Amino acid sequence: MGSLEDCAAMVRDGDTIAVTGNGGGMLEPDAIFAAIEKRFLTTGHPRDLTVVHALGIGDAKTRGINRFAHKGMVKRVIGGHWSWSPRMQELAQRNEVEAFTLPSGVISLLLRESGAGRPGLITTVGLGTCYDPRNGGGAANDAAQSAGPLNEIMEIEGAEYIRYLPIKPDVAIIRGTFCDEFGNISCEEESGDLDCNAVALAACGAGGCVLAQVREERRSGQFHGRLVQVPGVMVDLVAKVPDQPQTHMGGYEPSLAGLPGAKMPAHGTFDGMSSPKGARAIIARRAADEVQIGQSVNFGFGIPGGIAAILAQQDTLDKIWVTVEQGIHNGQLIDGALFGAASLPCAIMRSTDQFDYYSSGGADVAFLGAGEVDAAGNVNVSRLGSNVVGPGGFVDISQGAKSVVFCGTFETGGLKVDILDQALEIIQPGRVAKFVDRVREVTFGGQAAAEGKKPVLYITERAVFRLTLTGIELIEIAPGADLEADILDRMSFRPLVSDDLSLMPEHCFDPDLRSPSESKSHASVGGESVG
Repeated sequence: MGSLEDCAAMVRDGDTIAVTGNGGGMLEPDAIFAAIEKRFLTTGHPRDLTVVHALGIGDAKTRGINRFAHKGMVKRVIGGHWSWSPRMQELAQRNEVEAFTLPSGVISLLLRESGAGRPGLITTVGLGTCYDPRNGGGAANDAAQSAGPLNEIMEIEGAEYIRYLPIKPDVAIIRGTFCDEFGNISCEEESGDLDCNAVALAACGAGGCVLAQVREERRSGQFHGRLVQVPGVMVDLVAKVPDQPQTHMGGYEPSLAGLPGAKMPAHGTFDGMSSPKGARAIIARRAADEVQIGQSVNFGFGIPGGIAAILAQQDTLDKIWVTVEQGIHNGQLIDGALFGAASLPCAIMRSTDQFDYYSSGGADVAFLGAGEVDAAGNVNVSRLGSNVVGPGGFVDISQGAKSVVFCGTFETGGLKVDILDQALEIIQPGRVAKFVDRVREVTFGGQAAAEGKKPVLYITERAVFRLTLTGIELIEIAPGADLEADILDRMSFRPLVSDDLSLMPEHCFDPDLRSPSESKSHASVGGESVG
């Protein structure tokens, strides 16, 4: 065992650091992060670091990756998702760090492959997107574009693949619940295992060191050996943090760890499967129509998170198999900041194993968000406005799933709608179009999906489109919406319009789906704009 200060002292100028964790504080070794930050602010060291993280880590304020967001402390960031670190986003905007985004599954699996001494990760994930080296290779700002590629195209038996080049961390920073006198790290009471093992393996394989944060030290045999994620032979230094919380919610909730005998937490403890309202409810209702009993289903962050609540109301949620990329199977998914965790999950896998499952085509259907859509069916979720966002698991999942349903409002920025007489009423259109001539970044490639005959839908509160070989086609409009004024005139391109254009199902516009804050005075959906 050592101190947090001992851990911070292990990090040298110019080191590459790989870290584990997920939004909401899941498996986040924030006490070690804070010790490194304190050392830098006090001494100016360590500096010029490269930070690698697969999932979004932080609280959108000060914790997680935000700890490294000081000018001079970090030279390069390779991240799967940046939204939980606005401070790092600001450095990226100012070109004060080399900002790269890569698919979350790619990063986790690349760390595993690098640690095993293999020549990087060879995969089709990212082909035809902004992660294809011919389209930028994930460089998210000018500083990154001039820094050199992270990947390359290669051909095997006439087929193209992307080879993501090995990452060799000098330091891995991980977390668990317990350790023993041999340094074995157990994640027994954590809400996920994530890529803890892959992060540690990458550093071990590169001759680096592994720093671990735990809540308790126990003697060997006092916790389940089968729940050890990182064996002590891979661990160099462990710091005990007795007040380590399970998540940013504080304390430890047995149901999040899937522990035997755990009970469902009290109502309101987490932002769980509350019934969506307004535009989000319309979209969720229509999307739920695409679910078939017995399917393996993935739900993405944001608007798609409301679909599970609709399926629960319809008594069909327990008739499908639900997964999210953090490694969770079934249980009651948690929305909001703790997306990626679930109460009473039936299985918690490593996220690396979960991404292997997605790559195999294991998900029958994935419900994902959409920031921008263009005429070719391309989707952007990775670069919105001036912010570096990153794709999270979006690319891995959308390319691997047998079918994809993109869910999002038709436009954003002040959009206000109401449900009146089982029809849509648009009170105030959004200021920002989401159906654009050309998406800013291609996070999902429409042409490749169409050529591969992947079924793809785009569901909004006023229109439904499907992907065809010649672009997206409008197939449904909301009752109450005007085809020209509310849809076609508010798109930057003219889509195909089906000869069999129909109305969206009436049940999507049930008056009970109105937000409690909505009234005949036309309050905004849920008290805020949506999109």
